[in-house]
Amino acid sequence: MPAALYVLLGAGLTIGAILGCGSLLLSALRIRLAPEERLPLGFLCGAPVLSGIVFALAAGRLVHKGVVVALALVLIAAAWRLRPRVAGDALPPLPRGARWTFVFLFAPFLFLYVANAMAPEWSPDSYHLGLVSRYYRAHGLVPVTTNMYGSLSQGVELLFLFNWPFGKHSGAALVHLAFLVALAFAMVRYGQRTGHAWPGVAAAIFVFASPVAGADGAAAYNDVALAATLFALFSLLERWRAAPQSGLLIPVGLLAGFGYAIKYTAFLAVPYALAVVLWKARKLKPAILVAACAAVMIAPWMIKNWATLGNPVSPFLNAVFPNPFVHVSFEREWSTFLRSYGVEDRRQIPLEATVRGQKLGGLVGPLFLLAPLALLAVRSAPGRRVLAAALLFTLPYAGNIGTRFLLPSLPFWSLALALALAWRPLLAALAAAHAVLSWPHVLNRYCDPYAWRLAEVPWKAALRLTPEDRWLREKSQGYSIARMIEAHTPADARIFSFSPLMEAYSTRDIIAGYQGAENQVLRDILLTPLIDGFWPKRRYTFAFPAVSVRRIEVVQTERADPDFWNVTELRVYSGGQELERRAEWRLRATPNPFEVQMAFDNSPVTRWRSWQTIEPGMRVEVDFGRDETIDAVSLEMSDDQHKVRMRLNGHTSDGRTLSLAGKPREESNPLPYRLRRAAVEELKLRGIGYILVDDADHGAADFREKPAAWGITEVASTYTGRLYKLD
Repeated sequence: MPAALYVLLGAGLTIGAILGCGSLLLSALRIRLAPEERLPLGFLCGAPVLSGIVFALAAGRLVHKGVVVALALVLIAAAWRLRPRVAGDALPPLPRGARWTFVFLFAPFLFLYVANAMAPEWSPDSYHLGLVSRYYRAHGLVPVTTNMYGSLSQGVELLFLFNWPFGKHSGAALVHLAFLVALAFAMVRYGQRTGHAWPGVAAAIFVFASPVAGADGAAAYNDVALAATLFALFSLLERWRAAPQSGLLIPVGLLAGFGYAIKYTAFLAVPYALAVVLWKARKLKPAILVAACAAVMIAPWMIKNWATLGNPVSPFLNAVFPNPFVHVSFEREWSTFLRSYGVEDRRQIPLEATVRGQKLGGLVGPLFLLAPLALLAVRSAPGRRVLAAALLFTLPYAGNIGTRFLLPSLPFWSLALALALAWRPLLAALAAAHAVLSWPHVLNRYCDPYAWRLAEVPWKAALRLTPEDRWLREKSQGYSIARMIEAHTPADARIFSFSPLMEAYSTRDIIAGYQGAENQVLRDILLTPLIDGFWPKRRYTFAFPAVSVRRIEVVQTERADPDFWNVTELRVYSGGQELERRAEWRLRATPNPFEVQMAFDNSPVTRWRSWQTIEPGMRVEVDFGRDETIDAVSLEMSDDQHKVRMRLNGHTSDGRTLSLAGKPREESNPLPYRLRRAAVEELKLRGIGYILVDDADHGAADFREKPAAWGITEVASTYTGRLYKLD
């Protein structure tokens, strides 16, 4: 079967199964929708149901090709057989002008998006499909501890997993595109139902033709799916508000919880749904039903993270839920970056997000410079409710100012703008102008050359007339690097890379330098020979009269932002001789108790790090398991911690605390030779067999020019990436 047909088969089975789930849910609850609403709202209500089913299959490692096909066919057949015999009342017809405006503006963009979605997938955030590929190889969910993206909720990725046996990468993109199509039609139908047909059509085009919506929707991402889910939630709540029926509250709860299951930033969907229901019903019982249904979608992800990572909301709140998989410092630095993206002045955001598109990763289009006019929608009750949703779902944007993180609120801003400018000729003109300005050939003339967008209609690649491998190599260096790794490493290889790779096209275990605590430790080890400030050049010695103690602790006494506390080696002495470390010793550290062993391993390239800025009360402890007579404690440390201040306490067996020394003697520490070889040996002990170094990485020239000193051999290279085997 031609590759393009496999793509369509995988996407078709998944979309059909979603529609089947939605139809069965709505039929079982006797929810009467107008015939025009059944497809878009049925699809959006069915997505959380199928996602939940796939989670159960994946938890049991039951995701096989045969299971997927059988389940899809059963759902489609059951939905057809049990389809409702009586539909709700038909919606008021669309005015002829509105109908043709929608068709003429919608159709070319649909063609553009389908061609791009069917073309081989090479979008930047390949971790979505990298995780999906890993799950399918294992036939279900597996713990992912070296990629913090694997701990995010993945409700839409599970739909990609359902597609994976046939559709693979492009099929997943088509499944995501189905959410964008469903969103556009749901907005049109909402306008019809509420008597605002022209605003509904115009708002649908505002969203559907938006460059960032097209780029995101035609890729295997999840932002458009979240936008569609939130709009479906709003639409059903508006319908329930007008005519309360208990059956509607079940899909309302599922959609609210599915928002969180798609992306943590949609957690506001649950309090939003509960607030609307409580305000209208004035009773607890309906709200409890909504909360219970939402919990069905949310709880599995929190339980998974708690069971595998010790943090139900990983990779966030690591200070509240300490764990060995994500450092607190990473969470803080990552969050700081997401709030800035390197934008020096926040006043640049409106132009970056609407016209330029490079710094924030995409653009919504110049039309949305008119967004402040949406506030005029406050003049009507429907406009006020739309504005309330727009404002609420924009709040998380402050935590991540990338343009695509505006997508969850974009349908509401679009609808509010259309309601505020509710003059038919003006709406038609704005929709047409927005479509023209968003078409690739026009868009390319004014946006930044490096803005994320759809720049062409790749129909030959979509039909695989251009071979997939050739297309991907022309488009992405990352793909070539991933294929190089596949060709030159064994199936069980673990590869360390300073930067993320295009893991969607690799089956190897790739450890990217920043994506987890273990990753950061490996990076720290490799950089130690290369960075003078990481060398253990300083020795701090506490000397005191001999004393018998059971436990000692080195305590920080000052605050030193932004330094981290680092200890390469801690040694204890008695009579001038270092105490032999024994199995009975119990080592502790606060914070980061998980890596304290690295301060007691006699390695000059490993160090315990606090991974938090120095604060009073931080400590490293040794419980000897018995009384020991000691007279000195020394710490070998790097000099990248300029404000470190320490004291030494001892604790006796009878519970007394002794202040052994308040200030250590500082002196230089002799450096061992062969730090490079020691670093490579340490990586090998940790299961790493290969390292990938980009020519732009720190120390790339050193790896290239001194392979013998490191103990590595270059086995392959492509573009700027070099693959080294650890000898």
